[in-house]
Amino acid sequence: MRGRWLDRFATWETFLALLTCAVVLYAVVELPNFATLFNLSQATAGVSERALIVLPMVLLIIAREIDLSVASILALSSVVFGAAVAQGVPLVAAMVLALAAGVLCGAFNGLLVTRFSLPSLVVTLGTLAMFRGLGYVILGPDSVNNFPESFSDFGVDTVGETPIPWTIVPFLVLAPVFAIILQMSTVGRRIYAIGGNPSAALYSGVRINRIRFMLFVTSGLVCALAGIVFTARLANARADNAVGVELDVITTALLGGVSVFGGRGTLTGVLWALVLIATVRNILGLEEIGGDAQGTIIGLLLIATLIASNAAQRLFAALNVRQAPTDSGDRSSGDPPSTMSPMQQTNG
Repeated sequence: MRGRWLDRFATWETFLALLTCAVVLYAVVELPNFATLFNLSQATAGVSERALIVLPMVLLIIAREIDLSVASILALSSVVFGAAVAQGVPLVAAMVLALAAGVLCGAFNGLLVTRFSLPSLVVTLGTLAMFRGLGYVILGPDSVNNFPESFSDFGVDTVGETPIPWTIVPFLVLAPVFAIILQMSTVGRRIYAIGGNPSAALYSGVRINRIRFMLFVTSGLVCALAGIVFTARLANARADNAVGVELDVITTALLGGVSVFGGRGTLTGVLWALVLIATVRNILGLEEIGGDAQGTIIGLLLIATLIASNAAQRLFAALNVRQAPTDSGDRSSGDPPSTMSPMQQTNG
Protein backbone atom coordinates (compact mmCIF):
# COMPACT_ATOMS: atom_id res chain seq x y z
CA MET A 1 0.00 0.00 0.00
CA ARG A 2 2.81 2.39 0.86
CA GLY A 3 4.50 1.66 -2.46
CA ARG A 4 1.31 2.37 -4.36
CA TRP A 5 0.91 5.67 -2.51
CA LEU A 6 4.46 6.63 -3.48
CA ASP A 7 3.87 5.63 -7.10
CA ARG A 8 0.80 7.85 -7.29
CA PHE A 9 1.96 10.96 -5.46
CA ALA A 10 5.76 10.99 -5.48
CA THR A 11 6.10 12.31 -9.01
CA TRP A 12 7.93 15.25 -10.51
CA GLU A 13 4.63 16.79 -11.59
CA THR A 14 3.36 16.64 -8.00
CA PHE A 15 6.55 18.25 -6.72
CA LEU A 16 6.26 21.08 -9.27
CA ALA A 17 2.58 21.58 -8.41
CA LEU A 18 3.36 21.84 -4.69
CA LEU A 19 6.30 24.16 -5.33
CA THR A 20 4.20 26.38 -7.60
CA CYS A 21 1.38 26.57 -5.06
CA ALA A 22 3.87 27.47 -2.34
CA VAL A 23 5.39 30.25 -4.45
CA VAL A 24 1.93 31.61 -5.35
CA LEU A 25 0.86 31.51 -1.69
CA TYR A 26 3.99 33.42 -0.69
CA ALA A 27 3.31 36.05 -3.35
CA VAL A 28 -0.33 36.46 -2.27
CA VAL A 29 0.66 36.94 1.37
CA GLU A 30 3.79 39.05 0.95
CA LEU A 31 3.06 41.13 -2.18
CA PRO A 32 -0.16 43.18 -2.06
CA ASN A 33 -0.13 43.89 -5.81
CA PHE A 34 0.34 40.28 -6.89
CA ALA A 35 -3.22 39.01 -6.54
CA THR A 36 -4.85 41.93 -8.38
CA LEU A 37 -6.70 41.08 -11.57
CA PHE A 38 -4.62 43.58 -13.53
CA ASN A 39 -1.32 42.03 -12.46
CA LEU A 40 -2.47 38.47 -13.09
CA SER A 41 -3.76 39.45 -16.51
CA GLN A 42 -0.50 41.16 -17.44
CA ALA A 43 1.56 38.23 -16.17
CA THR A 44 -0.53 35.82 -18.22
CA ALA A 45 -0.20 37.95 -21.35
CA GLY A 46 3.56 38.17 -20.87
CA VAL A 47 3.97 34.40 -21.07
CA SER A 48 1.77 33.95 -24.16
CA GLU A 49 4.54 33.43 -26.73
CA ARG A 50 6.66 31.16 -24.54
CA ALA A 51 3.61 29.06 -23.71
CA LEU A 52 2.93 28.53 -27.41
CA ILE A 53 6.50 27.72 -28.38
CA VAL A 54 7.06 25.23 -25.57
CA LEU A 55 4.32 22.95 -26.97
CA PRO A 56 6.22 21.79 -30.09
CA MET A 57 9.54 22.05 -28.24
CA VAL A 58 8.38 19.33 -25.82
CA LEU A 59 7.58 16.98 -28.70
CA LEU A 60 10.94 17.66 -30.33
CA ILE A 61 12.97 17.03 -27.19
CA ILE A 62 11.07 13.83 -26.43
CA ALA A 63 11.96 12.70 -29.96
CA ARG A 64 15.67 13.45 -29.24
CA GLU A 65 15.68 16.63 -31.32
CA ILE A 66 15.83 20.31 -30.48
CA ASP A 67 15.08 23.61 -32.20
CA LEU A 68 17.25 26.54 -31.16
CA SER A 69 15.86 28.73 -33.92
CA VAL A 70 12.37 29.14 -32.44
CA ALA A 71 12.88 32.77 -31.36
CA SER A 72 14.41 33.65 -34.74
CA ILE A 73 11.44 32.10 -36.55
CA LEU A 74 9.17 34.16 -34.31
CA ALA A 75 11.11 37.32 -35.20
CA LEU A 76 11.20 36.57 -38.95
CA SER A 77 7.46 35.84 -39.00
CA SER A 78 6.84 39.07 -37.13
CA VAL A 79 8.91 40.96 -39.70
CA VAL A 80 7.10 39.33 -42.62
CA PHE A 81 3.76 40.19 -41.06
CA GLY A 82 4.75 43.77 -40.27
CA ALA A 83 6.29 44.38 -43.71
CA ALA A 84 3.18 43.01 -45.41
CA VAL A 85 0.87 45.23 -43.37
CA ALA A 86 3.10 48.23 -44.10
CA GLN A 87 2.72 47.51 -47.83
CA GLY A 88 -1.06 47.56 -47.57
CA VAL A 89 -1.65 43.81 -47.58
CA PRO A 90 -4.96 42.90 -45.87
CA LEU A 91 -4.60 41.72 -42.28
CA VAL A 92 -5.68 38.12 -42.87
CA ALA A 93 -3.42 37.78 -45.91
CA ALA A 94 -0.49 39.17 -43.91
CA MET A 95 -1.13 36.56 -41.21
CA VAL A 96 -1.15 33.81 -43.83
CA LEU A 97 2.19 35.06 -45.17
CA ALA A 98 3.67 35.06 -41.67
CA LEU A 99 2.44 31.52 -40.99
CA ALA A 100 3.80 30.38 -44.37
CA ALA A 101 7.18 31.88 -43.48
CA GLY A 102 7.19 29.88 -40.25
CA VAL A 103 6.28 26.66 -42.07
CA LEU A 104 9.08 27.20 -44.60
CA CYS A 105 11.59 27.80 -41.80
CA GLY A 106 10.49 24.64 -40.00
CA ALA A 107 10.58 22.65 -43.24
CA PHE A 108 14.11 23.91 -43.95
CA ASN A 109 15.26 22.76 -40.50
CA GLY A 110 13.51 19.41 -40.91
CA LEU A 111 14.95 18.86 -44.37
CA LEU A 112 18.52 19.39 -43.18
CA VAL A 113 17.99 17.04 -40.23
CA THR A 114 16.17 14.22 -42.05
CA ARG A 115 17.59 14.26 -45.58
CA PHE A 116 21.19 15.18 -44.77
CA SER A 117 21.34 13.47 -41.36
CA LEU A 118 22.69 16.58 -39.66
CA PRO A 119 22.34 17.04 -35.88
CA SER A 120 19.40 19.28 -35.08
CA LEU A 121 21.47 21.11 -32.46
CA VAL A 122 23.99 22.21 -35.11
CA VAL A 123 21.37 22.87 -37.80
CA THR A 124 19.15 25.07 -35.66
CA LEU A 125 22.15 26.85 -34.15
CA GLY A 126 23.00 27.94 -37.69
CA THR A 127 19.45 28.82 -38.68
CA LEU A 128 19.07 30.76 -35.43
CA ALA A 129 21.41 33.34 -36.93
CA MET A 130 20.22 32.89 -40.51
CA PHE A 131 16.51 33.45 -39.91
CA ARG A 132 17.11 36.52 -37.78
CA GLY A 133 19.50 37.78 -40.43
CA LEU A 134 16.74 37.43 -43.03
CA GLY A 135 14.57 39.60 -40.82
CA TYR A 136 17.22 42.32 -40.96
CA VAL A 137 17.44 41.91 -44.74
CA ILE A 138 13.69 42.47 -45.07
CA LEU A 139 13.20 45.29 -42.58
CA GLY A 140 16.69 46.42 -41.60
CA PRO A 141 16.96 48.11 -38.20
CA ASP A 142 13.53 49.72 -38.67
CA SER A 143 10.27 48.60 -37.11
CA VAL A 144 6.59 48.59 -38.04
CA ASN A 145 4.29 50.06 -35.41
CA ASN A 146 1.10 50.95 -37.26
CA PHE A 147 -1.45 48.15 -37.35
CA PRO A 148 -5.22 47.98 -37.80
CA GLU A 149 -7.16 48.80 -34.65
CA SER A 150 -8.73 45.36 -34.43
CA PHE A 151 -5.29 43.74 -34.37
CA SER A 152 -3.96 46.14 -31.74
CA ASP A 153 -7.05 45.51 -29.60
CA PHE A 154 -6.35 41.79 -29.73
CA GLY A 155 -2.95 42.45 -28.20
CA VAL A 156 -4.25 44.41 -25.20
CA ASP A 157 -7.89 43.41 -24.62
CA THR A 158 -9.26 40.65 -22.42
CA VAL A 159 -11.96 38.08 -23.14
CA GLY A 160 -15.22 39.80 -22.28
CA GLU A 161 -15.32 40.91 -18.65
CA THR A 162 -12.76 38.32 -17.57
CA PRO A 163 -9.08 39.08 -16.82
CA ILE A 164 -8.02 36.49 -19.43
CA PRO A 165 -6.03 38.25 -22.20
CA TRP A 166 -6.83 37.38 -25.78
CA THR A 167 -3.15 36.67 -26.44
CA ILE A 168 -3.24 33.53 -24.26
CA VAL A 169 -6.28 32.11 -26.08
CA PRO A 170 -4.25 30.47 -28.91
CA PHE A 171 -2.29 28.57 -26.27
CA LEU A 172 -5.47 27.54 -24.42
CA VAL A 173 -6.79 26.14 -27.70
CA LEU A 174 -3.62 24.33 -28.77
CA ALA A 175 -2.47 22.92 -25.40
CA PRO A 176 -5.24 20.27 -25.18
CA VAL A 177 -4.59 19.31 -28.82
CA PHE A 178 -0.89 18.75 -28.16
CA ALA A 179 -1.67 16.87 -24.93
CA ILE A 180 -4.04 14.51 -26.75
CA ILE A 181 -1.54 13.94 -29.56
CA LEU A 182 1.32 13.22 -27.15
CA GLN A 183 -0.47 11.18 -24.49
CA MET A 184 -3.39 9.49 -26.27
CA SER A 185 -2.52 9.00 -29.93
CA THR A 186 -0.49 6.61 -32.04
CA VAL A 187 1.68 9.51 -33.15
CA GLY A 188 2.50 10.31 -29.53
CA ARG A 189 3.53 6.72 -28.81
CA ARG A 190 5.76 6.81 -31.86
CA ILE A 191 7.37 10.06 -30.70
CA TYR A 192 8.20 8.41 -27.36
CA ALA A 193 9.50 5.36 -29.21
CA ILE A 194 11.78 7.47 -31.38
CA GLY A 195 13.19 9.24 -28.35
CA GLY A 196 13.54 6.08 -26.30
CA ASN A 197 15.31 3.98 -28.94
CA PRO A 198 15.45 5.27 -32.54
CA SER A 199 16.86 2.00 -33.92
CA ALA A 200 14.15 -0.11 -32.30
CA ALA A 201 11.49 2.33 -33.53
CA LEU A 202 12.87 2.11 -37.08
CA TYR A 203 12.85 -1.70 -37.07
CA SER A 204 9.31 -1.60 -35.71
CA GLY A 205 8.15 0.20 -38.83
CA VAL A 206 8.00 3.75 -37.47
CA ARG A 207 8.70 6.31 -40.19
CA ILE A 208 11.20 8.22 -38.12
CA ASN A 209 12.23 10.86 -40.65
CA ARG A 210 8.65 11.67 -41.61
CA ILE A 211 7.69 12.25 -37.96
CA ARG A 212 10.81 14.30 -37.28
CA PHE A 213 10.19 16.43 -40.36
CA MET A 214 6.59 17.09 -39.35
CA LEU A 215 7.69 18.02 -35.82
CA PHE A 216 10.00 20.70 -37.21
CA VAL A 217 7.28 21.98 -39.54
CA THR A 218 4.86 22.12 -36.61
CA SER A 219 7.45 24.00 -34.58
CA GLY A 220 7.85 26.55 -37.36
CA LEU A 221 4.09 27.01 -37.70
CA VAL A 222 3.52 27.50 -33.96
CA CYS A 223 6.49 29.89 -33.73
CA ALA A 224 4.99 31.95 -36.54
CA LEU A 225 1.70 32.07 -34.63
CA ALA A 226 3.67 33.18 -31.58
CA GLY A 227 5.27 35.88 -33.76
CA ILE A 228 1.83 37.25 -34.64
CA VAL A 229 0.80 37.19 -30.98
CA PHE A 230 4.06 38.91 -29.98
CA THR A 231 3.54 41.61 -32.61
CA ALA A 232 -0.02 42.23 -31.43
CA ARG A 233 0.96 42.38 -27.77
CA LEU A 234 3.79 44.89 -28.25
CA ALA A 235 2.41 46.57 -31.40
CA ASN A 236 5.89 46.23 -32.84
CA ALA A 237 7.43 44.17 -35.64
CA ARG A 238 11.22 44.18 -35.89
CA ALA A 239 14.08 41.78 -36.49
CA ASP A 240 15.38 41.74 -32.91
CA ASN A 241 12.09 40.66 -31.35
CA ALA A 242 12.18 37.88 -28.74
CA VAL A 243 15.98 37.62 -28.42
CA GLY A 244 16.83 34.85 -25.93
CA VAL A 245 13.33 33.40 -25.74
CA GLU A 246 14.61 30.01 -26.95
CA LEU A 247 16.58 29.60 -23.72
CA ASP A 248 13.48 30.31 -21.61
CA VAL A 249 11.50 27.75 -23.60
CA ILE A 250 14.14 25.03 -23.24
CA THR A 251 14.48 25.79 -19.53
CA THR A 252 10.73 25.40 -19.11
CA ALA A 253 10.74 22.05 -20.92
CA LEU A 254 13.62 20.64 -18.88
CA LEU A 255 12.25 21.98 -15.61
CA GLY A 256 8.96 20.31 -16.49
CA GLY A 257 10.63 16.90 -16.47
CA VAL A 258 11.32 16.36 -20.17
CA SER A 259 14.51 14.33 -20.52
CA VAL A 260 17.21 15.99 -22.61
CA PHE A 261 18.10 12.47 -23.82
CA GLY A 262 14.61 11.93 -25.23
CA GLY A 263 11.88 9.39 -24.62
CA ARG A 264 10.49 10.86 -21.38
CA GLY A 265 8.33 13.77 -20.35
CA THR A 266 4.74 14.96 -20.09
CA LEU A 267 2.98 18.20 -20.91
CA THR A 268 1.48 18.27 -17.41
CA GLY A 269 4.89 18.81 -15.83
CA VAL A 270 5.82 21.38 -18.46
CA LEU A 271 2.66 23.39 -17.82
CA TRP A 272 3.41 23.47 -14.10
CA ALA A 273 6.95 24.61 -14.89
CA LEU A 274 5.54 27.32 -17.16
CA VAL A 275 3.31 28.63 -14.38
CA LEU A 276 6.14 28.43 -11.86
CA ILE A 277 8.60 30.40 -14.01
CA ALA A 278 5.96 32.98 -14.94
CA THR A 279 5.09 33.44 -11.27
CA VAL A 280 8.73 33.78 -10.22
CA ARG A 281 9.37 36.34 -12.96
CA ASN A 282 6.30 38.30 -11.95
CA ILE A 283 7.37 38.31 -8.30
CA LEU A 284 10.85 39.51 -9.27
CA GLY A 285 9.32 42.22 -11.46
CA LEU A 286 7.13 43.42 -8.62
CA GLU A 287 10.25 43.55 -6.44
CA GLU A 288 11.87 45.72 -9.17
CA ILE A 289 14.54 43.14 -10.00
CA GLY A 290 15.84 43.56 -13.56
CA GLY A 291 15.77 41.11 -16.46
CA ASP A 292 19.41 39.99 -16.19
CA ALA A 293 19.03 39.16 -12.53
CA GLN A 294 15.77 37.37 -13.31
CA GLY A 295 17.58 35.16 -15.81
CA THR A 296 20.21 34.30 -13.23
CA ILE A 297 17.59 33.38 -10.64
CA ILE A 298 15.62 31.25 -13.13
CA GLY A 299 18.84 29.43 -14.04
CA LEU A 300 19.57 28.74 -10.37
CA LEU A 301 15.99 27.53 -9.94
CA LEU A 302 16.46 25.05 -12.78
CA ILE A 303 19.72 23.72 -11.33
CA ALA A 304 18.29 23.46 -7.81
CA THR A 305 15.19 21.61 -8.94
CA LEU A 306 17.19 19.17 -11.08
CA ILE A 307 19.45 18.42 -8.12
CA ALA A 308 16.34 17.90 -5.97
CA SER A 309 14.90 15.61 -8.65
CA ASN A 310 18.01 13.41 -8.70
CA ALA A 311 18.06 13.22 -4.90
CA ALA A 312 14.37 12.34 -4.80
CA GLN A 313 14.82 9.63 -7.43
CA ARG A 314 17.49 7.96 -5.30
CA LEU A 315 15.37 8.25 -2.18
CA PHE A 316 12.25 6.76 -3.76
CA ALA A 317 14.29 3.99 -5.39
CA ALA A 318 15.73 3.10 -1.99
CA LEU A 319 12.26 3.10 -0.41
CA ASN A 320 10.91 0.84 -3.14
CA VAL A 321 13.78 -1.60 -2.71
CA ARG A 322 13.27 -1.70 1.06
CA GLN A 323 9.54 -2.31 0.90
CA ALA A 324 9.57 -4.74 -2.03
CA PRO A 325 10.41 -7.95 -0.01
CA THR A 326 7.48 -7.31 2.37
CA ASP A 327 4.98 -6.69 -0.39
CA SER A 328 3.15 -10.00 -0.55
CA GLY A 329 1.20 -8.99 -3.62
CA ASP A 330 4.33 -8.45 -5.65
CA ARG A 331 5.92 -11.68 -4.39
CA SER A 332 2.86 -13.75 -5.19
CA SER A 333 2.74 -12.43 -8.71
CA GLY A 334 6.34 -13.42 -9.33
CA ASP A 335 7.25 -9.98 -10.65
CA PRO A 336 10.70 -8.70 -9.72
CA PRO A 337 10.79 -5.65 -7.45
CA SER A 338 11.08 -2.38 -9.37
CA THR A 339 14.09 -0.17 -8.72
CA MET A 340 12.78 2.61 -10.94
CA SER A 341 11.74 5.73 -9.09
CA PRO A 342 8.18 7.04 -9.36
CA MET A 343 9.49 10.10 -11.20
CA GLN A 344 11.19 7.87 -13.76
CA GLN A 345 8.02 5.79 -14.13
CA THR A 346 5.91 8.88 -14.68
CA ASN A 347 8.26 10.40 -17.21
CA GLY A 348 8.65 7.09 -19.01
